Amino acid sequence: MCRSLRKTESRGRAPNGIASEILDWNQIFIDTLISTNTANSLSPRLGAIVHTAIFDAYNGIDRRYTPVFFHTRAPRGASPRAAVAAAAYTALAALFPLPQTQATLAEHYANAVAALSAHCEGPRNPRGRESCLKRTEQGLAWGAEVAQAVLAWRANDGAGGTYPPFRGGEAVGQWRPTPPAFSSMSSQQFAFTSMFVLESNTQFQPPSPRTLISTTYGDDFNAVKTLGRKTGSSRTDDQTALAPFWEGNASVHWNQAANQSAHANRLSSPDTARLFALLNLAMADTVNTTFTAKRFYGSLAHEVTWRPLTAITLADTDGNPGTAADAAWQPLITTPAHPEYPAGHPSLNGAASRVLLMYFEPRQTFTVTTAGLPSRTYHSITDARTDGNNARVWGGMHYPSTVAISSAMGEAIADYVNAHAMR
Repeated sequence: MCRSLRKTESRGRAPNGIASEILDWNQIFIDTLISTNTANSLSPRLGAIVHTAIFDAYNGIDRRYTPVFFHTRAPRGASPRAAVAAAAYTALAALFPLPQTQATLAEHYANAVAALSAHCEGPRNPRGRESCLKRTEQGLAWGAEVAQAVLAWRANDGAGGTYPPFRGGEAVGQWRPTPPAFSSMSSQQFAFTSMFVLESNTQFQPPSPRTLISTTYGDDFNAVKTLGRKTGSSRTDDQTALAPFWEGNASVHWNQAANQSAHANRLSSPDTARLFALLNLAMADTVNTTFTAKRFYGSLAHEVTWRPLTAITLADTDGNPGTAADAAWQPLITTPAHPEYPAGHPSLNGAASRVLLMYFEPRQTFTVTTAGLPSRTYHSITDARTDGNNARVWGGMHYPSTVAISSAMGEAIADYVNAHAMR
């Protein structure tokens, strides 16, 4: 059995505050996503880079697992806590170039270095001041070296590239741009971004979506038509509030849940480093898989990838006797500019929740936030995943069968990453 699945073995904080250092920099990553208003689809790749740098820097000193990317061992005696701080800062500073963000990150790093120096000066330092300072300097240099290598590895991975616009097609059932923007597919760069752990972008491609004349499509259609409409819906008030909340950044939500759960369960330093690397790597490869499949199925005239907004207003063309058109129907949440199948947020919810359940019992208490909305406190990992998935139907953006398939796809990707990385 994988060590990460033995939940009771991971308790007991490691010495020297290494686990705390990882949690602190993970929180800084979360705060940076929020302050920069980074898009949901962009965030998993950034998290994977940051936490690969942290993991490989720490693991290069305290070798418990195979590295993600950087296989060189650290100089003997290098401080792992210093390595974590330098790796995190170096990666974050490169990925978030806005001057105000740079200044904030530099302040965090200066505080971290000051705390390391204070430890060397303190009475609890058993190795002596000069030895401690040398170990700190080695750790800082090592962490920066690892982060720079990871950044170079991902510098030309396809993310951020320029690709021809993709607008689907006009076939019945095929995705086409939706109001109000009627824009071409957003975030399609991730259909061309290389994977972190998976062998290819199509390794976990889901099967074809349901057909227009299937019973599943009729059930899907009527569920979202009833629950996802902007006005006159059968949603509860809480469901109406949950739809915009879970439209927020999935990387923020699930890193918050992981951070608080790791702290509450006193996860060891090696497992803390692996948890956050696994979480963010699984989400990154899930995003790439999802957008590859969106673009593939959206390019096929015979596949059903149109959004509920299109489907409901054009239902008189679908050939399904179980559907009825409503030309005035509007979704609660503005429809994203990419094909309906598969679903991005549910795939991330599936991947992230699966990782957390590898390390923790389902009953965990954590608070997650979406900018501009009241925070939500959950007492169960699975309850959070369920709300996040159902919110896509309540918001009028996805069909129930798409949500279920996409969440399961994310879980399968998380299992693969866990089985093939950081062993």
